[in-house]
Amino acid sequence: MEQSTIDEGKTMAIISYVTLIGTLIAFIMNNSKNNEFAKFHIGQALRAWITGFVIGIAARILISITGVGLLSFLGYAGLILAVIGLMNAINGKVEKIPLVGSIGESK
Repeated sequence: MEQSTIDEGKTMAIISYVTLIGTLIAFIMNNSKNNEFAKFHIGQALRAWITGFVIGIAARILISITGVGLLSFLGYAGLILAVIGLMNAINGKVEKIPLVGSIGESK
């Protein structure tokens, strides 16, 4: 990916990691520009937030079943993945987030 493409899409890529609403805003902003760097990070951010939502629900269910409150730390999984993706976006890297970065890609 060219450096000019990365520079043009960096702001939208960073915005995409600031909550799920930020992902939606970045998606709308990128519709007209169709920047590949921003598109990549919007997809990664969406994966991070969906993963956080799903793991958060699973953690709540496990806590109610087992009574182990320590499992509440699983609720931070989406935030941790988003921070990793945000650091990649800030540094201009095109790296997938761990564990879920490849989910849903066509080959």
